[in-house]
Amino acid sequence: MATTVPDTAEVELAIGGMTCASCAARIEKKLNRMEGVTATVNYATEKARVSFTDGVSVPELIATVEATGYTAREPEPVRADEAPGAAGAEETDGLRPLRQRLVTAVLLAVPVIAMAMVPALQFEYWQWLSLTLAAPVVTYAAWPFHRAAFTNARHGAATMDTLISVGTSAAFLWSLWALFLGSAGTPGMTHPFELTIARGDGSGNIYLEAAAGVTAFILAGRYFEARSKRKAGAALKALLELGAKDVTVLREGREELIPVGELKVGDRFLVRPGEKVATDGTVVEGASAVDASMLTGESVPVEVGVGDAVTGATLNAGGRLVVEATRVGADTQLARMARLVEDAQNGKAAAQRLADRISGIFVPVVIALALGTLGFWLGNGAGITAAFTAAVAVLIIACPCALGLATPTALMVGTGRGAQLGILIKGPEVLESTRRVDTIVLDKTGTVTTGRMTLLAVHTAAGTEETEVLRLAGALEHSSEHPIAQAVATGAADRVGTLPAPEDFANVPGLGVQGVVDGHAVLVGREQLLAEWAMELPVGLARAKADAETAGRTAIAVAWDGEARAVLEVADAVKDTSAEAITRLRALGLTPVLLTGDNQAVAASVAREVGIDPEHVIAEVMPEDKVDVVKRLQDEGRSVAMVGDGVNDAAALAQADLGLAMGTGTDAAIEAGDLTLVRGDLRAAADAIRLARKTLGTIRSNLFWAFAYNIAALPLAAAGLLNPMIAGAAMAFSSVFVVGNSLRLRGFRAAD
Repeated sequence: MATTVPDTAEVELAIGGMTCASCAARIEKKLNRMEGVTATVNYATEKARVSFTDGVSVPELIATVEATGYTAREPEPVRADEAPGAAGAEETDGLRPLRQRLVTAVLLAVPVIAMAMVPALQFEYWQWLSLTLAAPVVTYAAWPFHRAAFTNARHGAATMDTLISVGTSAAFLWSLWALFLGSAGTPGMTHPFELTIARGDGSGNIYLEAAAGVTAFILAGRYFEARSKRKAGAALKALLELGAKDVTVLREGREELIPVGELKVGDRFLVRPGEKVATDGTVVEGASAVDASMLTGESVPVEVGVGDAVTGATLNAGGRLVVEATRVGADTQLARMARLVEDAQNGKAAAQRLADRISGIFVPVVIALALGTLGFWLGNGAGITAAFTAAVAVLIIACPCALGLATPTALMVGTGRGAQLGILIKGPEVLESTRRVDTIVLDKTGTVTTGRMTLLAVHTAAGTEETEVLRLAGALEHSSEHPIAQAVATGAADRVGTLPAPEDFANVPGLGVQGVVDGHAVLVGREQLLAEWAMELPVGLARAKADAETAGRTAIAVAWDGEARAVLEVADAVKDTSAEAITRLRALGLTPVLLTGDNQAVAASVAREVGIDPEHVIAEVMPEDKVDVVKRLQDEGRSVAMVGDGVNDAAALAQADLGLAMGTGTDAAIEAGDLTLVRGDLRAAADAIRLARKTLGTIRSNLFWAFAYNIAALPLAAAGLLNPMIAGAAMAFSSVFVVGNSLRLRGFRAAD
């Protein structure tokens, strides 16, 4: 008897309330325990992708997440016709509460720390002013930590939030006891500089500066991290905003301007030169060259005529077109690419924050040690005051002041230095990826090459001067809007100076241009154009044309006065620095792979020029294929970095373990990348990976020492031998060390 396989459905849930990667792991674990449910939760994008069978409903999934202590809802779909900037304003508003708490904490904590650390500021009742200022910091500003710690405790877990909440609460509550029931509230009380190790009852010590300072430092780190996370959907918005907003439709012989959202399959619309194609369709009238490089990566504009398909968001570079819409809205290639970007972002493994990994073990150990210390001293008859002092000292010395500075300071200095060198690092999650990458996929157009058609070579027939060829051909091409023609005109003007004005000019669709320049009848275009005038290329020029096409370049024939005179080579030129950049990437242990939408001949030629092995060249790929190539490399066990600059690269940049976007490229690519290279120089990619790895190393050493200082002092605290000044000195010295270590990143230099 055949077994019936239950139908499965998939839903994406927006998760709220996560504060660290362990929160995502906890939600994922709870969902996967449900019968028939497979879930992946991404902390970076705050989304859960859930597959479930017929026996499970979406409300049940949401209820499970809420029972875990978080919120869940089905996200609103992003619409292409959304008012630009509306989503961004909403996201900015979402940061307002955190920003308000941060400002409150900083303004109030600075004087508290100053009074505690500078004896000259300790006037007669300074401790009471410290209490007044610190109270709002520990209660209002630190409330997210306390709430998260409570949620974690309910589910038997401990994270960074637990350590912050317990440490700051212990410091604040002990300070209250010391002020109201101990001797710390006595007028004229001071914190002297006594670095002696001696047992005391702690009734004259307050720790308000520790509670307020830690809260301010951690909030600062959380705020900058939240700002980075809020940009997770910006690539999707940039893609959707790439398309045309309005379209001119033809109805009953009239032209009517309507929003793109109102366009229907079967509608005929007009695309003038310089306008974007509104949606996917078929040309029913006219001929032109369409620039599709942003979507396909193909550097040469595509000639289209009646019956040819065109894609929405591509640019009409030539004549007037009438197009019949075949796909609209969510069915277009642009919309499918937007979904690819979103899927790639959601599928990327969430980066586990280093501090949370360590604190997952450190926090329970510290709490257990504090309870053990309390029990030990009570059991040995030391008295409740001395026992409680020792236990609280354990919690206070473990409070992560330097830990709160470890990541933000290194990231601040590292990203600041990167900005000076034209390298923008989007957040701490990016850094771990740079350590693991072993393969770097390079988009060709605009990354390895200039992304512009350039006149590279001129081959002339016997008795013909190169300057005469450039002067006549350049003059005629200057009157054409075609991108290849403009490349010839620009190259000719650069080499021979001012070009003459043609006396007559005509565009021959799909073949080239013809006209009269200085009394000469000139033809510039395909070999077929010359054939129509009964002209053939001489053997030498025919060979030059064949060689150019073999190398993946565009060959343009030039003739005048009834005779073929020259062949021009036009191509997307390789950047001068690309070969050196490939050498530097290899030195970092990376294997370069060239990936392009261009044909195999073009790709192979570029690879030879920059030093990429032939077996690592992948050509003639569409955007979907680029994502698949990255996935295939990842499935082979490689950690993949991707460098690109076009919309066609956005999904692959998001899928890669590390996305590096050229800042000279499109907004969609920049937003999808993890690192942005402001300069259009591929050498910056090598510098970016070196800087990111060095910044990650600094963060790791900061975290080690931040914990090391605390762990070294824990035995003293447990023994009841830790007076306030030793605790304060250890905390201050660890913070100074962390900041100083981070500042070393300012000396990072780009490779010569």
